[in-house]
This record gives sequence, C-alpha cells and structure tokens, in this order.
Amino acid sequence: MATQTADAAQKLSPAETVFVDEVEGCDVKGNGTEATPFKTVLKAIEAKGENIKVQIKKDAEGYKDISGAALKKAKKTFAEQQKKAKKQQEQLKKQEEDSQKKAEEEAKAIANAKSIILTQDESLPAAQKIKIREATESRGKRVKVSGWVHRLRVQGKDMMFIVLRDGSGYLQCVLTGKLCHTYDAITLTNESTITVWGVVNELPEGKSAPGNHELVADYWELVGKAPGGDDAFNNKVTPDADPSYLLDNRHLVLRGETASAVLRARAEVIKAFRGFYDQEQFTEVTPPCMVQTQVEGGSTLFEFNYYGEKAYLTQSSQLYLETCLPALGDVFCLAESYRAEKSHTRRHLSEYSHLEAEMAFITFDELLEHLEDLMCYVIDQTLADKKTAELVKQLNPDFKKPERPFMRMKYADAITYLKENDIKKEDGSFYEFGEDIPEAPERAMTDKIGRPIFLTHFPHEIKAFYMQKDPKDRRVTESVDVLMPGVGEIVGGSMRMDVREELLEAYNTAGIDPTPYYWYTDQRKYGTTPHGGYGLGVERFLAWLLNRYTVRDCSLYPRFTGRCTP
Repeated sequence: MATQTADAAQKLSPAETVFVDEVEGCDVKGNGTEATPFKTVLKAIEAKGENIKVQIKKDAEGYKDISGAALKKAKKTFAEQQKKAKKQQEQLKKQEEDSQKKAEEEAKAIANAKSIILTQDESLPAAQKIKIREATESRGKRVKVSGWVHRLRVQGKDMMFIVLRDGSGYLQCVLTGKLCHTYDAITLTNESTITVWGVVNELPEGKSAPGNHELVADYWELVGKAPGGDDAFNNKVTPDADPSYLLDNRHLVLRGETASAVLRARAEVIKAFRGFYDQEQFTEVTPPCMVQTQVEGGSTLFEFNYYGEKAYLTQSSQLYLETCLPALGDVFCLAESYRAEKSHTRRHLSEYSHLEAEMAFITFDELLEHLEDLMCYVIDQTLADKKTAELVKQLNPDFKKPERPFMRMKYADAITYLKENDIKKEDGSFYEFGEDIPEAPERAMTDKIGRPIFLTHFPHEIKAFYMQKDPKDRRVTESVDVLMPGVGEIVGGSMRMDVREELLEAYNTAGIDPTPYYWYTDQRKYGTTPHGGYGLGVERFLAWLLNRYTVRDCSLYPRFTGRCTP
C-alpha cells in the first residue's frame, strides 16, 4: 500500500525540467541543468527518470519543449535497453553458474580419474614389441608399440581414437572403457609419447585408417606428456604461420605429414642415386670440405681462418674427383657444398647436398647420355618402390615421368628462342650471344616448353675456367645445364680441359694463381685423358620431383642468407 501511495505521489508531483543540448551538451559531464545540459534525451531519462520535462536545443534558436513523439520514442528505446541489459546480466550469471558447475564436474572427474589405476591382464598372451611398419604382418597378434600421439579424437564417454606415429608409419589405436577414463587419458595431448598393448585387427569393409588396420588396446602407459593450452603443439605449428616462424620451429615442423614425407622421399631418392652408381660400378669417395682453391668463382666463397692460413668451405668437390680417375676409375660423391650467394630466391641455399661424378675416356655426347640414364633410373626406381611412390603421389599427384630422349638445345638456339617468344631483360632489351641467361628467363623458357632440357654449348666467357672448348666452335664450351620445368637448373656439367697448356692459359685468363692448383694441373701432366663430369643439386631435383615451391622444403635444416638456426 505504501509503495502504491509513493508511485501515485510521484505521478502527481511536478515533473523536473531537464535540459538537453544536442550541439554542445555532454552525456559524461552534464547534469541536466541549463548551464551543463545533457547531449541526448536517452541520457536525460537514464539519469533523471521517465517523469521529466525535457527542454531540447537543436540549433541557435534555443531551448524548446520536446515533442511528445520524440520523448515517447526515447522512453521506448530506454526501456528496450534496460530489458536488454537485464537479459545480458541474466545470461552472464548463468554462464558463471555453468562455468562453476563445469569446473566442479571437471574437478570431480579428475579426482575420479586419478583413482583409476590400470593393470595388465596377466592372462593375455605376452606382447611382441614391434615398429608400426610391422603392423600388417602382426595382425591377429598381441603387440606392444610406442610412439608419438599424432592425432587424438574422443568419441562419446567410453571410446578414444589415437593415431600413433613412430617414424616408420602411422597406426590407429582404439581405447575403450576405463582405458580412456584415467587421468593420463583425459589430459592426453598431441605429441605426447605413449606405449600401447593390444591386438592389431584388419578393418572391416567401409572403414578406413592408416594401413587399413587398427590396434585394439587392452593396456597403455604414458611415457612423456606434451604441453597443452597456449603451448600445445597445434598452437605452435600452423600451416598459415609466417615462414620465418616455421623455420625457427623447424624441429617441430618436421613432425608434420608433409615435411616428413619429403624427407622420407629424399632418403629413397638418394638410395636410388647410389643404386645407379653401384650398377655402373662407380666408386664413392669422400673429398674434403675445407679447401684453399676455388671452383665456381671467388665471390661465392665462405672464407675462414685455418690455423693462420686462408681457407674456404668447398664450392664443389669436382677437382678432387678428377684426381681420383687414374686410381679408381669413374667416381662420385654425395657431399655438402657451400655458396656464399646473398640470394633469397626459392632455388638457392648456402649449403646444399651436391651429387657429383667424374668419368674418364668419354665424349660429350656420352656425358649427356649418362645424365639422362641417371635421372631416368632414379625416377624409375623411386616410383617402383610402393611406399615411395605413394609419397610422390601425396606430394605431387600430377607427376609424370619425363619422356626420353630429353630435349637438346644449344645456348645460341636459346638466345633465338627468347627473342622469338618476346622474353626480354628488365630494361626491355633482348638477350644477346655471350650474355648469361639469368634464372627468370631461363625458367620462363623451360616452363613454356614443359619438358626437361639439356641446354648446351655455353660461351667460354660465362662458364668456369676448366671447361673444355668445343673443337668445332672455340667460342663455346662442351657444357650442359639440365633444366626442369618449375625449378630451372638442377645439373651443371661439362667436359674438362685435358691439355695442360690450355689449362694454364685458362688460369691466367681467369686471374687465378695456378700455384695452389699444382695437384689439379698435374692430372694433365701424368697421363691426361678426355674426361667430364657434373654436379646435381639434390634439393633442386627433389623440388622438381615432389613439386615443392622452394628447395628449402627439401633440406633438413635449410641454410641461406640470414638463416643459420636452429
């Protein structure tokens, strides 16, 4: 009764006059007086209540009574805002209650989970320890397998699917019942290491998993737990992360399916290269990487102090391979080479795997045939291996083996091709005979032709000092670059000078002191022979085969300008 009397009294009491100046008023500092008016009617209602008389100023004419319609609209808006605010408060309160309830349930679940202790069933057969690659041959048997949690999925309250990775493959493990109720199970994270016991069963038709089987677990143990939350693996490595960040975390990126597939394919490709040389009865040698001579020009040498003497990291092992020919016959090496090129292109590395070979008593045509045989053998062997072929298909589903013979194109014809196809320099002029063809036009030509090219007979001025000149045209060398679509040059080779006097003249022309090269020059003194060889960039070959955008993806820990970590 008292409340109703108060409401009636409020309605009968004279309304307070409140001033609103839409031009110069302020809803923050205003108090509704004529001296310090509000800026909006909505604020006036909020501050003084709905039983007010509003004087409003819209222009220089001064204050006027607000229209009934405008006041009614403002009151309606205020009521809607109050209703909305009340609803938000109710929702917030419910969220807080739900969060508290969830926290209590989680605490209870954790306490309950910690009370669950798993034990092995001693009545089961002894488990055989296997690698995942052995899972197929172990179907129907009880096994023990360890690895990293690659993927994790919880289904309902009593089932958990774990895709385990051990480096040899992937295996789906199924945990049921109390196996997925333990504290370790409900807090398990990707990249944690675990050991699982159980039976490997072939999947029924219509279901899929790696290897078309799964391990039905009867026991498991946590070996090492990976962090969750902000530091979780999936938050550290994401496909859309900045390339520099991914390189900083290369040690984690390697665990991904793409990076590991590239490295696995790399291993098989290298095995195939060695298989070819074994078939051809080449001898593998291991030349030094610390040298005091240059092969590809002084501007790309990594110099260092070698016990007080000036030395370099090798640009190529070619010169050393040549010295092996009289003793071992045809030889090859797979070693790291170093180029101090301040280049940020997607096909350059400062350290790369260099496959090099040298052969005695051959002709230039035989060198080209050998290179074609080498690359086609490696491709055939790589695709003949079922697992590697699957990796190639995963990474480069459109890959097709190149047709033989590879296209032969002389440098002079390439210059003509660039002109006929309107491929110019940056300044708009055409390339002329005697000029080096840079990466961009070379790739434009190769990509347009769309097949491997043996680009041959480069002018001697733009090639290394040791390359043999063509006896039919002394302007050019018996040299070759193997160009692949999408990558460009992956092999550089040539016949080597075999006349001592001609080599000495080449030293002089290149401004090289022949003294440190005495051991190389002696090859022309003590029984010279026509010989030739080449160097193949393994990362470039892989970038072509696996359709990688950059050679950096084909290196374990790539090194290039500004990058020497981790």
